[in-house]
Formats: sequence, structure tokens, C-alpha cells
Amino acid sequence: MEKFIVFGKYCEGAIKKREPFREEHLQRLRILKESDILITLGPTKCTKYLFGIFNAQDEIELKELIESDIYWQKGIWISFEIYPWVQAF
Repeated sequence: MEKFIVFGKYCEGAIKKREPFREEHLQRLRILKESDILITLGPTKCTKYLFGIFNAQDEIELKELIESDIYWQKGIWISFEIYPWVQAF
């Protein structure tokens, strides 16, 4: 598996708009964490952007994983970029 960094952007008013979907989103993240796919994921303090580190076979697999998240499907996440990452330490 390779490591990837994900940078993304939240929609306007994401904190309020995410409420109906938050538990489903968090439950899925727990499963990804337990499966060693998700290393970390969360919003920046200003809540405009998201940052994550994932393990995946390739960018295609990770893109599909992100796009199957309820936050993407409901427009809470509005964009993202994936970068392969080499962990030095």
C-alpha cells in the first residue's frame, strides 16, 4: 500500500449542513481507521478545508473511497486533491 495526502474544501456553512450526515460519516471513518486505510482526517481550524492521510493501492482506489463518502455525495466536501506521499519519519 502507498500513502496519500488529501487536501479538500468544504462547502459554505458545512458545520450546519453536515449535521444530518455526521454520524454516518464518522462511523465509516471508524471502519476505515480500524482497517488501516485511514491514518488521519479532519477539518482545518477555520473549517474551510480538510486534510487527510490515507493508505491505498493507488490514487484511483482512494478517489473512489472519497467519492463514496456521504460528505462528498451530499456536497459537504466540494473538492479534493490527492498527492502520493513518502513518509520520511
